[in-house]
Amino acid sequence: MSEISEDPVPAEGALPAQPATMPAVEEAFDEIDVDEPLVGIIMGSKNDKPKMQPAGAALHDAGIRYEVRVMSAHRDPEMVREYCQNARMRGLKVIIAGAGMSAALPGVAAAHTDLPVIGVPILGKSLGGLDALLSAVQMPPGIPVACVAIDGAKNAGVLATRIINS
Repeated sequence: MSEISEDPVPAEGALPAQPATMPAVEEAFDEIDVDEPLVGIIMGSKNDKPKMQPAGAALHDAGIRYEVRVMSAHRDPEMVREYCQNARMRGLKVIIAGAGMSAALPGVAAAHTDLPVIGVPILGKSLGGLDALLSAVQMPPGIPVACVAIDGAKNAGVLATRIINS
């Protein structure tokens, strides 16, 4: 049996001078961040960060906490799956997923979570971003992805704000 504190045990019927504490529990609460993010902004490449920055700016302006992660649906699908499956448990309410070219990230994210996913098609070097747009909007039934305009990260942040505040 483990001890909770080293304080002497009070006599029967007497009240303890100080409440017993559990140092391990107190340490665990010290590690809890009460300002957890509500929105996860994910993108397929670190090169997409400048295009996705307006989403963060819109969320910041609305006072919504967010986090930013780079993960590829093609190069590391397991990371995307794990992130999206654990998103609700971690307190996220919306995922914004930006990707260019084949833009699989929004759809893969939506396949692994029941949270709203907002796709941001990013303008690529060819096809004027149309490939990314079509990849984000042509999802099968039951795997919804809300989609904003090509390079429309600001609107993704605004839409995430509206979803959270509704």
